[in-house]
Amino acid sequence: MSDKYSISVTMPAYNEEANIRPMVQEVVAVMDGLVAEGLIEDYEVIVVNDGSRDNTAGVVQELSEEFPQVRLVNHEVNKGYGAAVYTGFMNARKDLVFLTDSDKQFNVSEIRLLLPLLAEADLVAGYRAPRRDPFKRRLFGAGWSALVTLLFGYTVRDVDCAFKLFRREILDNITIESRGATFSAEFLVRAKRKGYRFREVPVTHLPRVAGAQTGARLHVILRAFRELLKFRWKLWWE
Repeated sequence: MSDKYSISVTMPAYNEEANIRPMVQEVVAVMDGLVAEGLIEDYEVIVVNDGSRDNTAGVVQELSEEFPQVRLVNHEVNKGYGAAVYTGFMNARKDLVFLTDSDKQFNVSEIRLLLPLLAEADLVAGYRAPRRDPFKRRLFGAGWSALVTLLFGYTVRDVDCAFKLFRREILDNITIESRGATFSAEFLVRAKRKGYRFREVPVTHLPRVAGAQTGARLHVILRAFRELLKFRWKLWWE
């Protein structure tokens, strides 16, 4: 692979009508800047609309007419965060995949912190420093990352941080079965077991100013624990 990459930016979106336009505009501005500076060759922006009940899909469709790099992928029904991330990954066409969320809680320009680390790594994971979410979400997130480490060994400190940059070839060499809240954990564990090199970097995390979070709901948490234990059991027999 050459030193100048192409990047697929992938973003899951569920009921993010209030955030998605400024988020996509920010992504396009940042990526255009990287192209202008000669740091990357080209890019695409893939927004996976996960069965939103609002006009998220309509806004992204309008943006795709304004910016040819933007592509909308639709789930007709809501399939969950992990499924939306997976769909984005599977639609990525460039050398690198950059995962971020569509809720404007990250500073997209900080991809500049991740890019240089690809000289010595295959996957660069951000960790929220500090995490600007309500206490319950922070507590669950810390406990979840600790549990993943306990069951599978260390991967990264902030397992579910949606600010990751990695070589797309990783996706060609691992199989991820989870489509739920365990998706990120399985992705990292399988990539680590294949010998891919990881690096980590602190990234800015911002409070959500619009839309609603869904990940801390009890049924989502219980499903995540069931999936994680099922994954641990499966790995023992592989």
